[in-house]
Amino acid sequence: MQNRAKVVDENFTRRVTQGDLPESDIPLSLIDVGLQPVELVELFESQLMSRHLDLLSRLLQARGEAFYTIGSSGHEGNAAIGKAFDYRDMAFLHYRDAAFLIQRSKQLPGETVLHDMLLSFAASEDDPVSGGRHKVLGSKRLYVPPQTSTIASHLPKAVGAAYSIPLAKRMKHDGELPHDGVVLCSFGDASANHSTAQGAFNTAAWTAYQQVPIPLVFICEDNGIGISTATPEGWIAANFSHRPGLKYIACDGLNLLDTYQKARLAAEYARRHRQPVFLHMRTVRLLGHAGSDAQTAYLAQQAIDAAEAQDPLLHTARLLIDNGVMNSSQICELYETMRERTARVAEQVILRPKLQTAKQVMKSLVPPKSQRPAFEPATEAQRSATFGRDQRALAEPQHMARLINWALTDLMLEQGNIVLAGEDIGPKGGVYNVTGKLSERFGKHRVINTLLDEQSILGLAIGLAHNGFLPIPEIQFLAYVHNAEDQIRGEAATLSFFSNGQFTNPMVIRVAGLAYQKGFGGHFHNDNSLAVFRDIPGLVIACPSNGADAVEMLRSCVKLAQEEQRVVVFVEPIALYMTRDLHAEGDGLWTHNYLSPEQSRIPTEGKSKAIKPGEFGQYGEGTELCVLTYGNGYYLSRQAAKVLEDEHNVALRIIDLRWLAPLNEEQLAAAIAPCEHLLIVDECRGTGSISEALMALVKEQLPAELKVKRLAAEDSFIPLGRAATCTLPGKESILAAALSLLCKENPLTVVKSA
Repeated sequence: MQNRAKVVDENFTRRVTQGDLPESDIPLSLIDVGLQPVELVELFESQLMSRHLDLLSRLLQARGEAFYTIGSSGHEGNAAIGKAFDYRDMAFLHYRDAAFLIQRSKQLPGETVLHDMLLSFAASEDDPVSGGRHKVLGSKRLYVPPQTSTIASHLPKAVGAAYSIPLAKRMKHDGELPHDGVVLCSFGDASANHSTAQGAFNTAAWTAYQQVPIPLVFICEDNGIGISTATPEGWIAANFSHRPGLKYIACDGLNLLDTYQKARLAAEYARRHRQPVFLHMRTVRLLGHAGSDAQTAYLAQQAIDAAEAQDPLLHTARLLIDNGVMNSSQICELYETMRERTARVAEQVILRPKLQTAKQVMKSLVPPKSQRPAFEPATEAQRSATFGRDQRALAEPQHMARLINWALTDLMLEQGNIVLAGEDIGPKGGVYNVTGKLSERFGKHRVINTLLDEQSILGLAIGLAHNGFLPIPEIQFLAYVHNAEDQIRGEAATLSFFSNGQFTNPMVIRVAGLAYQKGFGGHFHNDNSLAVFRDIPGLVIACPSNGADAVEMLRSCVKLAQEEQRVVVFVEPIALYMTRDLHAEGDGLWTHNYLSPEQSRIPTEGKSKAIKPGEFGQYGEGTELCVLTYGNGYYLSRQAAKVLEDEHNVALRIIDLRWLAPLNEEQLAAAIAPCEHLLIVDECRGTGSISEALMALVKEQLPAELKVKRLAAEDSFIPLGRAATCTLPGKESILAAALSLLCKENPLTVVKSA
């Protein structure tokens, strides 16, 4: 099979020497677009560096010195876009945008882009972007967060970042991005079809249609093919040229002058009108999808030859010659000079150290501490004015939903960079009124009613966080996360890891979830599975069982996000939102008084009221039985405990995990160790639930003689009405499991037997 990289390489020199250069039907000169001859040479050098990096990556891979060969060949025209925009315009880049990054680096003195990119190719721990964790295009100084996406999952956060710029100006928020900035987001034509991308386009247009400013430039680099699947001719233009709220501009990415002119036009439009632009850039794909891609398996040789004949470097060579900037000999000499320079730097770079241990690899999973100054506590006068008519109710015991609302009020009052976002959370206050009055108290800029698209909600949050906001997005029901889980898994949670801690997107994701809602059925509203979160490295998962804990845990979650830049999921058990009673109607034992931030900071009996990450709750000190649980399971276990204590004289303790990830394994083991029996109660399904991890903990860290039983929900979806709890642990099944574990007779069982 013919080596196409070698063919493309040799074709360039041969065709330039012979004057066999492709023509363009775009009659533009340097004067027409406002470029100087030296600037055209500079752009050409960026293209050449990008090309030789692609060629070299294949040679280095053959030697075992490089590990990723998807390159930018055919897309080098994006160098002109790199020149047209300011380096402070945050750019979420397509993986074929090496020339863009190279050109952008020339705006900032002191950049060593060739050396840095080769460190990334070689997976060296000296790589200034990812620290050797991935070959990514990125730079902290150049406002380019590293991307690992190949399916356009970076588009929603680009929309969010663009939205954040005018929001920051309105709120007088001192963020990371300039108030006159725009956001760029590039992707391939095939990715434009992905549902994530379609959601981002729709959100941007939906926002702009309402005259809400969103300075964003989508850049579709259209090479007509996605791996092996062709994009129908005209498809992109037909879909985007007449979309409401989206300005469409097309350019020929093979022609640097046309691309530069149109990119400048896009930049000016987005910056002046603060509205989104769709820049449609024609390109070709050379060298296949990656080094291992055999194009002849799905493309006719004629099609491969035709693409190679349109090499953008050949087009630029024609421009240089036609404008009298360089001759063919000088072009070929510069081409070889760049080859030698690239190879020389590579030989130095491959000697640099690589990551060798798990500890080194995992170092950036947890972001570094934030350097932002601490917020000043709100005054009592501010609190009184904000809470208004709720002042009287503050002194009375309340259920969880209202306590969370008040905690959010105090947090937003104290910390001005907090922004809430979600479906119906504004004037309506959400499905369960948890965010009621917050829009009235803080305005629509800080309590954002979003469109009904979870990918866009989470993308908005990630983008806001890029600009120094602390977003608290709400996912209306746990099951809705599955529509957008990659925004957490593939985008939010990976940013610190793949940027070596340089970029972070801290947030607290509020999720109304879990089961026991008898009025709802199906898998949309009663979802009892947290598996979607549990295997995401670095993610913190909190789940309160009562209102008092919810307040303190939410404050700790926000503290984690603000001070340690963490991504936190705060799971709120819907069935406990309005729960007031524990054992009998009217006992009010599941309501609690609200403690203001100041009251919370005052220790009681020398102990802080704050609930720190990993700190579990405990009811009772008995050692005969330990019940290990969380959320609704803790509430139900407390009900069962009354029977166990009053009627069976069981000396027990119940541990409320509170924090489901990371687990505080050492202290949990110490709390369980004195006990003779352990019952794990998990309201989530047996398969994939946290009870599996707890069983592993027991096996690995506790004595073999400890008698253990696990009670989890059945591996089933939740039905409607009276059958809603059939598959779930309940007071009676917890009681039965405990008595069975203790080898004690269950009166209910005796009655049924009789």
